[in-house]
Amino acid sequence: MKRERRQRQASPITYRQIKIKHIIPPPQLAIGWLTMFLVGTELFVLSPLLPILCASYGISAKLAGLCITAFAVAYVVSAPLFGHLSDRFGRRRVLICCLLAFGAANLCTATAPTLPALLAARLFAGAAAGGVSPTVYALVSHVAPSDRRASWLALSVSGLLAALAFGASLGGLIGAYLGWTVVFSGLAGFGVIFAWLNMWVWPSAHHHRGVPRPTLEPLPMARLARRLAPTIVWSTGLYGVYTYLGIGLNEVGFSAAQVARAIMFYGCGAIAGTLVGGRLADRLGAKSAAGVSLAGLSVCFLLLLPALRYGMLVDPILGVSSAVAQFFFPAQQARLANDFPTRRSTVLAWNNSALFLGISLGSLIAGQAITSGSFQIALTICAGIVFGGCMINGMLVPDGTRGQTGPGEPQT
Repeated sequence: MKRERRQRQASPITYRQIKIKHIIPPPQLAIGWLTMFLVGTELFVLSPLLPILCASYGISAKLAGLCITAFAVAYVVSAPLFGHLSDRFGRRRVLICCLLAFGAANLCTATAPTLPALLAARLFAGAAAGGVSPTVYALVSHVAPSDRRASWLALSVSGLLAALAFGASLGGLIGAYLGWTVVFSGLAGFGVIFAWLNMWVWPSAHHHRGVPRPTLEPLPMARLARRLAPTIVWSTGLYGVYTYLGIGLNEVGFSAAQVARAIMFYGCGAIAGTLVGGRLADRLGAKSAAGVSLAGLSVCFLLLLPALRYGMLVDPILGVSSAVAQFFFPAQQARLANDFPTRRSTVLAWNNSALFLGISLGSLIAGQAITSGSFQIALTICAGIVFGGCMINGMLVPDGTRGQTGPGEPQT
């Protein structure tokens, strides 16, 4: 104790710097958040721009919706590939290349003369985004302190969710007044700018010449599949409800303004839940936080049934449901980053692919339920799916984590 006290007295600035560094996130985290905001804006902005695209190309809404499908399919396929490449050749290098490709894909979108060219550009954009998101998550988990990894990952994910509330709405307004090509041209320019920012903020591989590169052993796919099962079930139940939420609110007589207000509650809840979920995972452990999220979301869905039936407390229940749902994702990311320290990019990419797979399954299952019955039936089915995910999380995922490698890991 005396020696430590003398060291503090001898170098008070150093201790103050350490304290400030613990409180204020480094520039890597800020750039990571902004990069995820850019990707999220590109992902979500198509929804408000679809009517303008239909008028521009003279196509139906169903054909215009193929742009979203093309993006999602390319993302699912490309994310694990780019994750493997970033673990093998360097995360910083792959991130910069994918951001440059992201900019080129959005420029191709803005200048696409025909619908086939537009669909090809959206495939290109989805593939590029599949390389950006998991690589950012892997880089953030690398620089994060081991006891705050889930919190830092939650901050990164919040950039994606903030784009849902702000980036997409701003893009929709710009598209309405200046044209949709201006939106994608702007995204192309920001892609190049963020490629430069990420090249500047992340250390290059030569900073670790004195540390041997870890050997990349084959991934244990059976163990990885067990870890990813909760993600698939969670996203199936959650996005099965969210995809058709507007239809469900219209069924009970909500006006357009009331639907917009409900979606705002949902979006704000998602941002708050992500930030709280990261801290919850750091304090309780990733498995406990994921279990709380899955069980709580199932209960919230069931509470939403009488709320919709009687038209009471719909907005706050939606906000709480979204917040509780988002406890899961940062906990799951932190769990995977800890369990596979030398293959973080690959594993987090597989997790993102599992997310998009669940989104597709949820839209199919809930869509069939609505066609055969009503939104309330789909809500009940999704509540059961999420509760099944809670049981899967409890039975298939082991307690605790191993391999909690912190910033000393050489791979960037």
